[in-house]
Amino acid sequence: MSKILSAVAWPYANGPRHLGHVAGFGVPSDVFSRYMRMAGHDVLMVSGSDEHGTPILVLADQEGVTPQELVDKNHAIIARELADLGCSYDLYTRTTTANHYSVAQELFTQVHANGYMIEQTTRGAISPSTGRTLPDRYIEGTCPICGYAEARGDQCDNCGNQLEPTDLIDPKSKINGETPEFIETQHFFLDLPSLADALREWLEGREASGTWRPNVIKFSLNILDDIRPRAMTRDIDWGIPVPLEGWEDQQTKRLYVWFDAVIGYLSASVEWARRLGEPDRWREWWVAGTVPEAQDSYYFMGKDNITFHSQIWPAELLAYAGRGAKGGEPGAFGELNLPTEVVSSEYLTMEGKQFSSSRGHVIYIRDVLERYGPDPIRYFICAAGPENQDSNFTWAEFVQRNNSELVAGWGNLVNRTGAMIAKNFGEIPQPGALEPVDEAVRAATLRAFDTVGDLLAKQRIKAAVGEAMRAVGDVNKYVTDTEPFKLKGDDQRERLATVLHTLIQCVSDLNTILAPFLPHASNRVHAFIGGEGEFTPMPVIEDVSGLDDGDADRTYPIITGEYSATPRWESRPVRVGAPIAKPTGVFVKLDESVVAEELERLQQS
Repeated sequence: MSKILSAVAWPYANGPRHLGHVAGFGVPSDVFSRYMRMAGHDVLMVSGSDEHGTPILVLADQEGVTPQELVDKNHAIIARELADLGCSYDLYTRTTTANHYSVAQELFTQVHANGYMIEQTTRGAISPSTGRTLPDRYIEGTCPICGYAEARGDQCDNCGNQLEPTDLIDPKSKINGETPEFIETQHFFLDLPSLADALREWLEGREASGTWRPNVIKFSLNILDDIRPRAMTRDIDWGIPVPLEGWEDQQTKRLYVWFDAVIGYLSASVEWARRLGEPDRWREWWVAGTVPEAQDSYYFMGKDNITFHSQIWPAELLAYAGRGAKGGEPGAFGELNLPTEVVSSEYLTMEGKQFSSSRGHVIYIRDVLERYGPDPIRYFICAAGPENQDSNFTWAEFVQRNNSELVAGWGNLVNRTGAMIAKNFGEIPQPGALEPVDEAVRAATLRAFDTVGDLLAKQRIKAAVGEAMRAVGDVNKYVTDTEPFKLKGDDQRERLATVLHTLIQCVSDLNTILAPFLPHASNRVHAFIGGEGEFTPMPVIEDVSGLDDGDADRTYPIITGEYSATPRWESRPVRVGAPIAKPTGVFVKLDESVVAEELERLQQS
């Protein structure tokens, strides 16, 4: 058994999540985490809403509310969406808690004490018409490296390189189109060059492991070639105060949102342990030597966030531990583990175009959940998502996969197995002697545990669900080969019982194998085949109060769950004599008209 930290990208609290978001971080991380629990590992899955940064200020101004009111509303929306999707967080929290402020300030203070946070004068962008600071990501211009015309002031989405607003050619404000004015301002910079050797040593070690996706490790090593100090404070009045004497009282200086957001993985772990009543328990996943088991951490995100997880966050951890060129000592948290793997997905487009909330080219998760439920969209992301290359969501393929693979494939197998047993026996029958065809299908289903499990452990979700559905096909072929519906004579009764027992045992095993992908359906199938209670534990929303004096009077929702009853990744014998009633449909067949309806909605939005 290992301690597995499943660190899931923090959704930005500027509005509801769309399909492109959860295809990159939400579903893949949950499938992996559910499998690892089933495989016997001790999983801690954490995330939360990322609630700081100037974009929140800009949007709050537009809506005529305070930043806190805006993020309160959006955090509740996002938490409900992710819980309804089935994302099994141990804790989904937020970055505006006093606990998160404390953890982020501890890291900043120790990084500074170790000499890796250096003060420099730089040029900041302001709006000539309003005098307000312009956030980096709201400045757009031509990338000086690759020539991309729509590069942002913090990063070029085309070549992936980090940028500063002053690097851009012909910069413009995305808010009103004006040319920003650059003024001198003091900020703290993370001294990345002094951490470059340590970063390279770590990355080369991860490359040698052969476990990282090739695009992720290649990109991560390449960006080391142009490494330079990165500003970790901003001119803004919304965020975490700089915890240094002379800076704390400066109302317009705050920690950079990307400095504090990645610390959320740690602060959420700390909060989880505190809420559990075991305040040091988080160390079992974060501090080497705390437990005898192996400690592995997997960070899930879209490819636009690779830089922050393979460079900025590891650099913060190395600096906090004093493991750079300047030396230093670890802070109160100790020497924290670096990521075992950065699991980055590519981009998901929709009907051939990039998702864009501002242009109305979007499908929100809430709409999909309300119209079709969680299983079809989880399945589409697993089977056709952007795991290793960009992929395209179309309504036509969504309907086709739902109808031909979920309904006609897996759902039909469950339904006809249950219906035949209900009609002929009313309960799971006692089998007779197995024939070679029975033994072959049982062996194929059992092999799928190893095949699918090995792929899931390596985050190869698309291949894993493909193998699971291949096993479904094998069992459907078994029905065709044995033709139990023709075994009607009294002298064929034992053979019918054997075939149907074999069938329901295979269905039970396949339900276990498909549970990480389709947790909601797994509970329905479990009930259909005579199981008792909940088969796959589901997340819940709880309203909680803050843990510290600064927010003890606040109440907000979190996602959490009790997952100790997670079934093991293994075959379990079905119970002979368990009553079986004629099942209802596991999945809903979608009419082809759905495609035209959804495309019309898209045009009208």
